[in-house]
Amino acid sequence: MRIAIFGALLVMLPVQVLAGADARYHGPGMMWDGGWGMMLFGPLMMIVFIGAIVVLVVLVIRWLGGVSHFPAGPGGPPSRTPLDILKERLAKGEIDVAEFEERRRALGE
Repeated sequence: MRIAIFGALLVMLPVQVLAGADARYHGPGMMWDGGWGMMLFGPLMMIVFIGAIVVLVVLVIRWLGGVSHFPAGPGGPPSRTPLDILKERLAKGEIDVAEFEERRRALGE
């Protein structure tokens, strides 16, 4: 592990030195070199970053909690009616035709 960290430092150190080779010292206001554009762009990127974190947390919580993405209701899968259940029981052979007709009449169908 120490060898990997040492190797990474050896690779990154020359890159940082070369990146700062043209840099000049701008005095006390050197953090303002981005101008007004950076003052406006910085907070916007912060909002986007925080929003991305919130979305990621919500998706992870939904995934871990097993929240259904399609709740039953107007847009959900159709629910079974009592008549559908009765038809299934007839098809499975749990009830005969006479009992099916009797229960269908009782349901008002």
